[in-house]
Amino acid sequence: LFVDSQIVKWNVEAAIKSFKGDKEAQAVVDRIDVHYQPGHGFTSMGETKESDGRYFNSDNKFSKDRFLPVGPLHCETAQLIDISGDKMKLVHDHSVLSEPHDSIIVRRDIIKTRQIYDMDEFPNAVKDPAESGVFRNGKKVTVKLTSQAPAFSMREFKLKKGDEVIPILTNHDKVEDLTHGFAMPKYDINFIVNPQETKSVTFIADKPGVYWCYCTHFCHALH
Repeated sequence: LFVDSQIVKWNVEAAIKSFKGDKEAQAVVDRIDVHYQPGHGFTSMGETKESDGRYFNSDNKFSKDRFLPVGPLHCETAQLIDISGDKMKLVHDHSVLSEPHDSIIVRRDIIKTRQIYDMDEFPNAVKDPAESGVFRNGKKVTVKLTSQAPAFSMREFKLKKGDEVIPILTNHDKVEDLTHGFAMPKYDINFIVNPQETKSVTFIADKPGVYWCYCTHFCHALH
């Protein structure tokens, strides 16, 4: 119920009887307040053939006052509700990105996480540090880099004003969560590269000067 800021549990059979005119049918089983204005809701395993009727997640709107403001975009609220019994129970209340629209609840045992990527999945992977370098084709320049804690394969690279530049970075570490980053603040570039992953970005080198490129994720004592 958007206006009432409530989640309501219904007995569908009783609702059908009520719709057909049965004055004794009790369609509403329970109500629980949420904060505030539930806009989207999702049940546990509800997007699968194994919907279990155990939990409901209420993605709420207009709930920006529930948390401290941390910037121009204020977080909102999602609330996890146990709907397995006749009486619903609020079991978790947490912040979410503003204007929450989509959630999914699945059992933990069916989530198979990946610890590291497979380098062969990336056609542009720089598979050997010896492949590193600056490769020019007219105004288009590709900079191939590898990272392995605690260093990049090149300490610096030089370009010309007006070049279209594509840095390609491959993370050669094989340890779970040993993520590297690549940042050039003066060009508003910042991306992360997980173990064995390859990432790239394209920018125009239109400002003469010397600019720092550095790893944004702590990876080693000598990072």
